Amino acid sequence: MNTTVFSRKPAAALLAAVFLSLGVLASAKDINIASRGAKGDGQTLNTTIIQQAIDECSQSGGGNVIIPAGKFLSGTVVLKNNVTLHLEENAVLLGSTNVNDYTNPDPFTDGLGIDVGWALLAAVDATNIGIEGEGAINGQGAALKARQIETDTRPESLRWGRRPFLVRIVRCNGVKVSGVQLQFAAAWTSHYFQCKNVTIENVKILSHGVAHNDGIDIDGCQDVKIARCDIQSGDDALCFKTTSSAMACRNIEVTDMRLKSGHGAIKMGTESMAPFENIKISRCYIYDTNNGGIKLLTVDGAHLRNVTISDITMENVKTPMLFRLGSRLSVFRKGKDTQQPTGTFTNVTVRNVKAHSAKVTQLTPPSGILITGVPGHYITGLTLENIGISLAGGGTAEDARHEVPEAIDKYPEVKTFGPTIPAYGIWARHVKDLQLKNITFKLDGNDVRPAFVCEDGQNVTLKDWTLPETNGAESIIRLENVEGANITGIHARGRAADFVKVEGEKSKKQKHRSFKIDKHRFLKREKWAGRMRRPFFMAKKKPAKRRASVHL
Repeated sequence: MNTTVFSRKPAAALLAAVFLSLGVLASAKDINIASRGAKGDGQTLNTTIIQQAIDECSQSGGGNVIIPAGKFLSGTVVLKNNVTLHLEENAVLLGSTNVNDYTNPDPFTDGLGIDVGWALLAAVDATNIGIEGEGAINGQGAALKARQIETDTRPESLRWGRRPFLVRIVRCNGVKVSGVQLQFAAAWTSHYFQCKNVTIENVKILSHGVAHNDGIDIDGCQDVKIARCDIQSGDDALCFKTTSSAMACRNIEVTDMRLKSGHGAIKMGTESMAPFENIKISRCYIYDTNNGGIKLLTVDGAHLRNVTISDITMENVKTPMLFRLGSRLSVFRKGKDTQQPTGTFTNVTVRNVKAHSAKVTQLTPPSGILITGVPGHYITGLTLENIGISLAGGGTAEDARHEVPEAIDKYPEVKTFGPTIPAYGIWARHVKDLQLKNITFKLDGNDVRPAFVCEDGQNVTLKDWTLPETNGAESIIRLENVEGANITGIHARGRAADFVKVEGEKSKKQKHRSFKIDKHRFLKREKWAGRMRRPFFMAKKKPAKRRASVHL
């Protein structure tokens, strides 16, 4: 009997739970905004109606707020718990061109020092929200700007911050954005701040025409997956930020992206207070990008670590890669954060990259990869492997000795270090444990800058490089104040005064230095310099393609 009694109690509890669940599902509802009186004529402002539909849907347990075919004009609307905004085919949520129709759910300051945060579609402290469908959200950015400047007389560098982002998701948990088109934002296109469990997939972004049209900004978010998105943006396409020190960008996976950008295609920073860590990006196609294919930057105290980027193709990209650890040390959340010490940049791997640089870039002449910390703060444990870059060439002997500014506290950008870099391939400064493996460069024209220049380095490895024929260079590789280097398997053609040129007091103070060439023949540096009148990689009858090994 007791067994029978106890078996009924769990059954009764289960039945009650089923009825409760059915009650919740029954109370949830889908609301078509047209049924509430919204007009899709592109002229009637529907902000209040759309917001009331969202509020009602959330209060009823959640569901879909449906935007049918048509152009539904609106100012700021805010998603609430358990609500998905569903845009049907040919549906457009159209942003108002009046800046006064927008509110700012979470004000902050961007990397340029401008107050920003207004938005067309927002969510704050919500759970289980979504944006989906075959329709579009269009911010009418150019039209909004044209109308704004009729009354806003401030300089453009100041007034742009008043313009609304297209989508802003703030401190939300359980976010899914799928299938929709995001178009012509008045500022950033989509900004996710301190969110968890975010999925963004199959999203098409077409956003240009005004300044600061970032595509996707992931700002201090965790457990994020982004896949199969197509982004054409006027500013950075895929950008990771930490505008607050309170929450890291962590546990993020990005795959199968098409990226076209007026600035950087894949970027971390510049706003960089909390860590960037455990981030994987793979299988991306980057094209027609004006200011850097891959740019990893930490300049405001963030620890950038455990990042892997792989299987990237770039076409017509200005300056394929920039890696920067700096000490700008800005603060973006007024009254909520304090200035931090210089951060760290460690354990980053970029592999399997094929890039064709644009012929005209921010740098004159073009260079492939820039890597730089600041004095006393080294980029550590950076590995680049299986990298192939085609460049225009054209560097002169004067360019090869150009001194690059430290720019310790400046905004980190390629042009910050220009206009000329002393290496055509890779220029590295303030680095430790730098691994450069299986690197290939091609040149359209002769370039007498070194393929590689390192200034202030420790434990630098170059292995299995293939270099184009160049003639008239002072050296193929130049090491300035480098302590510990291993150079093996370099395939090179042409004529140069030196294969490796070693300079600087730190280099000279090393007690053990030898050059290993071909079949383990060792030569002192003094003898090497004489031998280089006819370089070992330039045979008398035909260019030799030999391997060289150097240990410092």
